[in-house]
Amino acid sequence: MGQTITEKILAAHSGRDSVTPGELVTVKIDLALANDITAPIAIKILEEAGVESVFDPDKIALVADHFVPNKDIKSAIQTQILRRFARKHQITHFFELGEMGIEHALLPEQGMVLPGELVVGADSHTCTYGALGAFSTGMGSTDIAAAMITGEAWLKIPESIKFVYSGKLRKWVGGKDLILYTIGEIGVDGALYKAMEFTGDTITSLGMSDRMTMANMAIEAGAKNGIIAPDETTRSYVEARAKRSCTFYASDADAVYAEVKKYDVSQIEPQVAFPHLPENSRPISEAGDVRIDQAVIGSCTNGRLSDLRLAAKVLKGRTIDPHVRLIIIPATPTIYRQAMEEGLFDIFLAAKAIISPPTCGPCLGGHMGILAPGERAIATTNRNFVGRMGHPESEVYLSNPAVAAASAILGRIAGPEEL
Repeated sequence: MGQTITEKILAAHSGRDSVTPGELVTVKIDLALANDITAPIAIKILEEAGVESVFDPDKIALVADHFVPNKDIKSAIQTQILRRFARKHQITHFFELGEMGIEHALLPEQGMVLPGELVVGADSHTCTYGALGAFSTGMGSTDIAAAMITGEAWLKIPESIKFVYSGKLRKWVGGKDLILYTIGEIGVDGALYKAMEFTGDTITSLGMSDRMTMANMAIEAGAKNGIIAPDETTRSYVEARAKRSCTFYASDADAVYAEVKKYDVSQIEPQVAFPHLPENSRPISEAGDVRIDQAVIGSCTNGRLSDLRLAAKVLKGRTIDPHVRLIIIPATPTIYRQAMEEGLFDIFLAAKAIISPPTCGPCLGGHMGILAPGERAIATTNRNFVGRMGHPESEVYLSNPAVAAASAILGRIAGPEEL
């Protein structure tokens, strides 16, 4: 019986030739990740247990990205805990401020995650790295503490669902629209503890940014991981960054799937997810007249350079509605610098947007754009739960960068075709 790409990676990291869905296995990890919210909890566990050393200071990444620049005393203390722990244990990969980017954009950019690897992180969107052909999944801080000590984690082998996307994308449609459409079709629990394997000629044609967007939101369908088999696009991306060798895995032709879903992408419009779940997606043509107060373009989902270029294409020569606040958040210092050098910042500033340093910021209701009661925001982020970006009586709508930019200009949810 054949194996899926997810099963092959888990088998390799558990020292076995093959695995079967439902089995419990102990796996060796290639990287353990935590941030300024989740790492302090893991660090407290380690310190209370009297742990003197971590399993490998080169295979732990600590990224202060959620509440930075620190918004208050509590967040400053959280980052201080990371900083002291990193110094004590000589953690190679500790990132803050000038070096810090949003973790799930930063680590691939730095060549720290490669095809065939196994990554666990104390953040649910760790599944982003599946876009590179890695197995990556989020865990609780206690499990990450154990991983930091032992270099191992335990997992139940997930069943896989294959999602096949075929056809040519419409103008203004990208990875964000494909994943919102998919979640809208299967629901937020439609892939519960499953591996979402994205395939098809449409996926092959996508760049790495769009692939990362899709893998990033696998968790929003309840998935254990999202994954795309690495190809020449992946190879070009990692060869420019990799500092070690890696393995390209692919699913066998006779691999067994729990389900196979097929989509003709030529029928998919730009999507908008209405409050208060990512599954509440609908095509932009059916959005209606929804006025907005804020637009946010950024996050680990859509804060990469291609996202900013797309937004700039819509905003160039235009000014946002006077009643809308537009916040642009480049995901990493490198992206920030590239956007500035390309003149994208000039376009954003001329449009009356504000440009933030890299931070998760408003995505989780942290800072840099909190919503007041009754306010609505359209955002390129990944979640729109009640109170996600501020007051419980506020609303968040999810979209791609082009739709967010067009909405900021028109003052209501709209697609760029209206401009």
